[in-house]
Amino acid sequence: MKYLIVGLGNPGTEYTETRHNIGFKALDALAGASNVVFSPGRHADTAELKHKGRTIILCKPMTYMNLSGKAVNYWMQQEKIPVERMLVITDDIALPFGKIRLRGKGSHGGHNGLRNIEETIGTQQYPRLRFGVGNDFHPGQQVNYVLSAWNDTEQEAMKDRLKLATEALLGFTTLGLPRTMNMFNNR
Repeated sequence: MKYLIVGLGNPGTEYTETRHNIGFKALDALAGASNVVFSPGRHADTAELKHKGRTIILCKPMTYMNLSGKAVNYWMQQEKIPVERMLVITDDIALPFGKIRLRGKGSHGGHNGLRNIEETIGTQQYPRLRFGVGNDFHPGQQVNYVLSAWNDTEQEAMKDRLKLATEALLGFTTLGLPRTMNMFNNR
């Protein structure tokens, strides 16, 4: 069985350690723990790993956040992966830092990457892992906040929070979404 896990972010070193790039960071942690490396591909950097009889394609769109749907649609078609076996990792300002929440569907909630995916694949019915980045910003400063670097406290806690996220991602492929949601949501 084949799965596609998409981590949202923006290419370029200026974005590497920003809150908006948590999707890339989570996939890098999973790839590192699995001893696989990303290679440039069409619209995305990808890596393939095997886990408990499953093939998991890790996908970091290089189309910039607002055009993520192009890469998602291409890799779903290329790998013949149905929408229910595709999961998107995204930052979420509605959740406290480090909290994760898995969902099987939902609106884009104002997130431009999710909005573009929804428009491109024609549905809101796809699994996602929302990683809390907090909301410590003044009114009107949301964009600056998500494009800013993690603070020292967040950096210190990041390794444990990413380990939890990677366990949830693997759980999605082996246990299914409902059981994984019960095990990991709000931890």
